[in-house]
Amino acid sequence: MGEERASTWDILRERMVKEQIESRGVRDKRVLEVIRKVPRHLFVPEAYLDEAYDDHPVSIGEGQTISQPYIVALMTSLLELKGDEKVLEIGTGSGYQTAILAELAKEVFSVERIESLAKKAKKRLEDLGYKNVHIKVGDGSLGWEEHAPYDAIIVTAAAPKLPKPLIDQLKVGGRIVIPIGDRFFQSLHRYVKKEDGSLEGQDFGGCVFVPLKGKEGWD
Repeated sequence: MGEERASTWDILRERMVKEQIESRGVRDKRVLEVIRKVPRHLFVPEAYLDEAYDDHPVSIGEGQTISQPYIVALMTSLLELKGDEKVLEIGTGSGYQTAILAELAKEVFSVERIESLAKKAKKRLEDLGYKNVHIKVGDGSLGWEEHAPYDAIIVTAAAPKLPKPLIDQLKVGGRIVIPIGDRFFQSLHRYVKKEDGSLEGQDFGGCVFVPLKGKEGWD
């Protein structure tokens, strides 16, 4: 019975990749391979297990969500990870995006504001065997200065502007992917840090995220 259920998850995951992600234009082979591999259902509360591979965000409690599969894939692909990077993630949540990053980068540092979510994610990732993930409870808008600079930064909550600490903690040539906007309109942005410290940005269209809370966020 266990093997039959595992096979069902595999089928759902493959369908998710083909119908929700590839069909919308995500082409990064490494990202697609990892999303086919990581068991998304293990990062979803039991009450929402049947929605784990559906085309929408899923509640994980505390007013937070696990992002829509396509958005996870898109944001990850925009980081252009090759395998040797040090990545900063703002908003650990359930740990699903963290696991995707851990498969694609050398080391992942993740900051989560809500302690209960951070503890659950840490245990879940440890149980799955991830050794290259470091999680702390804190104000994500301030980044994690101790381990800076980072090759890439991903922010899974929307801010009215790009927090300055994150800019400062990004390497020259590094990429940061973040939703920018207010509670009514947000769009997904990627910024690349240039030699002179300025940013070159690109807008990838509308999105919906919970708000970034913290000193450099909404508060």
